[in-house]
Amino acid sequence: MTNNHHKNIATFIHLSTFSRFIIPFGNFIGPIVLWIVNKDKSEFVDRHGKQAINFQISVLLYALIIGTVSIPFFIFKIFNGIDFINFNGFYDFHINIGKPSPLLYITGGLGVLAFLGFLIELALIVKASLSARDGKEYQYPLTINFLK
Repeated sequence: MTNNHHKNIATFIHLSTFSRFIIPFGNFIGPIVLWIVNKDKSEFVDRHGKQAINFQISVLLYALIIGTVSIPFFIFKIFNGIDFINFNGFYDFHINIGKPSPLLYITGGLGVLAFLGFLIELALIVKASLSARDGKEYQYPLTINFLK
């Protein structure tokens, strides 16, 4: 039987991921601390804690993949457009940036994808919090189960 106290703890585990906007790595620290302290009190809290932590680790992994893929495109475009030969002292410094290349469009597309992923992440956290508040189980989509 899940009581209101356990529902509130599970809800706060999900909502504690928003602490990353105040504390660096708060999206990991908050849920882990709340989960470790309360996991033995309720199976409901244990499942929601694992889900929140697994989702945050998965999001970090996906962000690292998108960043790793997009950074080389951006760097190649920057170094391709700079003219290092026309440096004639501090009075005559020329940077030659030509037309946008397809590499810049790919990087921009990956940036838009990352931003959309961020918005979807926020919406999923709110949805999981509301499910926990209502006493329902919630499975984040595309989550790798590191903690089982």
